Amino acid sequence: MKRATQLTALAGAVALALAACAEAPEESGDDGGNAAASDFTPCIVSDQGGFDDKSFNQLSFEGAKQAADELGTELIDVQSQSESDFKPNMESLVGQNCDAIVSVGFALSATTIESAAENPETEYIIVDDAADADFDGKTDAENIKPLLYDTAQAAFLAGYLSAGYSETGKVGTFGGQPFPTVTIFMDGFKQGVEYYNETKDAKVEVVGYSGGEEGVFTGGFEANETAKTSAQNIIDQGVDVLLPVGGPVYQSAIAAIKDSGRDIALVGVDADFYETDPATKPYVLTSILKKMDVSTYEATLAAGEGNFDATPYVGTLANEGVGLAPLHDFEDKVDPALMEEVEALKQQIISGEVEVTSYLAGQG
Repeated sequence: MKRATQLTALAGAVALALAACAEAPEESGDDGGNAAASDFTPCIVSDQGGFDDKSFNQLSFEGAKQAADELGTELIDVQSQSESDFKPNMESLVGQNCDAIVSVGFALSATTIESAAENPETEYIIVDDAADADFDGKTDAENIKPLLYDTAQAAFLAGYLSAGYSETGKVGTFGGQPFPTVTIFMDGFKQGVEYYNETKDAKVEVVGYSGGEEGVFTGGFEANETAKTSAQNIIDQGVDVLLPVGGPVYQSAIAAIKDSGRDIALVGVDADFYETDPATKPYVLTSILKKMDVSTYEATLAAGEGNFDATPYVGTLANEGVGLAPLHDFEDKVDPALMEEVEALKQQIISGEVEVTSYLAGQG
């Protein structure tokens, strides 16, 4: 497989940060959980997407809420509407004597690092970032646990599936901004299509992304006219599968699909769109899952039970931290033989027989 171009300085920093990573903490039984929670206060702060984004903010909130419920305590949450909210929101949680604070998304990295340094007795769990702003290969504070996800592995499967499903021989993808946590989906998707072409002697084309920062990016993570136009421009090139990466931008992609009047399948990211957003049901081929709810739940639960471990966690196919959602309504539209190939490919990636490159490769 061709190694993807290094994405940004942030990507390199994250790669260096993960010299070691841990499996998610084992789920604990009920014994002792509620007792440990009597004076334990878990908290969570969103990025500007809010907790109803039907994506990674929502999944992280659900995981933290589940842990709080099992611990018999209340989860304190604050939502950010813009980047200017990050610092005051974090300060408000510290002021409420939170014992563990979950910060959702790489955009909160600098704020999390600053707060952790100033409050060494508080435990921090950051979703989708390694918290290594000084690029020294280590998390910048001993009281921060990074939760990361090698979604390139699952996206590889989605790319292979999409290539096999496509009748036009063209599939597309675009993103919000070229951050590593965005392009990791696009890289994996592209590699999966290329692998399909290699093994099937096919020529399925990826429209909208060439690698690194070379591709279609909307400049943000909002469902707006820019996102819709980006999707429409890719659709106009004849794709029949589309992967939008960037939170709510998928809503604009669906609007563009509707306007096109064509049968175009959508590939979701982070959550199973079919389950989280009923409006997507007629369009979703599958979703590339980043199981933030599970890892956030386990990390928060461990903190509440006095077992906080700052070792970075990286979700992979092997530890089920990433994966593909079911086909749902597309099950009858996809050749069963193709799905057998996808399942076999999953096992080959887990075993190392097939290599998927990303800035997190080999760290799980």
